[in-house]
Amino acid sequence: MSENPGSKLAIVGAGSVGTSLAYAALIRGSASSVALFDVNAAKAEAEVLDLAHGTQFAAAAVTVTGGGDIAAVQGADVVVITAGAKQAPGQTRLDLAGTNIGILEQLMPQLLRQAPDAVYVLVTNPCDVLTVAAQKISGLPPDRIFSSGTVLDTSRLRWLLARKAGVSLTSVHASMVGEHGDTEFPLWSGATIGTVPIRSWKVSGEHIFTAGHLAETALEVTQAAYKVIAGKGATNYAIGLSGARIVEALLRSENAVLPVSTVLDGQYGISGVALSLPSIVGHGGVREILDTPMDDGELAALHHSAETLQQSLATLGI
Repeated sequence: MSENPGSKLAIVGAGSVGTSLAYAALIRGSASSVALFDVNAAKAEAEVLDLAHGTQFAAAAVTVTGGGDIAAVQGADVVVITAGAKQAPGQTRLDLAGTNIGILEQLMPQLLRQAPDAVYVLVTNPCDVLTVAAQKISGLPPDRIFSSGTVLDTSRLRWLLARKAGVSLTSVHASMVGEHGDTEFPLWSGATIGTVPIRSWKVSGEHIFTAGHLAETALEVTQAAYKVIAGKGATNYAIGLSGARIVEALLRSENAVLPVSTVLDGQYGISGVALSLPSIVGHGGVREILDTPMDDGELAALHHSAETLQQSLATLGI
């Protein structure tokens, strides 16, 4: 049986991200039921069939349903929204905003009628701007409607650091925060490998994480999506896996610390914008945004991220 008996995950959008998330959730046993909805009924139904045909080989018993009828999401515990225009090569996430907000304005009221008690997770970009828009459209409290934020960016960061240090990825403790986009940044002041501060880590007696290397690593993380998009047209596998991880934290009441993006209300002197910060994710949504220590440079970077998003929201009239 599934690791989450009686739990329903609904995924809105049967594109590369939505189907990768469904596939990851199926393999990982993230929910007992996975429903996939897309306005392109033929595409959604074909994806559901393809996934369902492989359920025998999944680690847990999971049912896969869906198609072009929004009633597929009815009664979902978690709804992940991946629908929207995709990011083209050379296009920033913020350039996508207007089109995808229009989609949300039509979609959110329909979803709420089908799944009024669900937690909503946005993956569609630009996810920070869309989180603010979706929260206002839906009227849901910020803890029940948030985005995947920098969960994937944090995984990218830890992968790069682990590879450089020659250690297990799970031994790296570091986070990307701020906008899920060009102004995101790592919290180096609190980053460690095991218990050793990142700047103190040595290989053969030498400090390998110099200021220059850390700056290059941060830039590589912020540019990672563009590199993948340039080569294959979209990012899908890693965001699918990270989305499944967020779903599991919600459905398993894990109270896991993940850098998701919620609409802030006074944290670090910032309100009205959605930014990623380490947060406790568990039953019912985001249970708490942690008061994470930051040095002066990091605080300035966080406010720069907030100002960038405030400008975008003002331009869009949100």
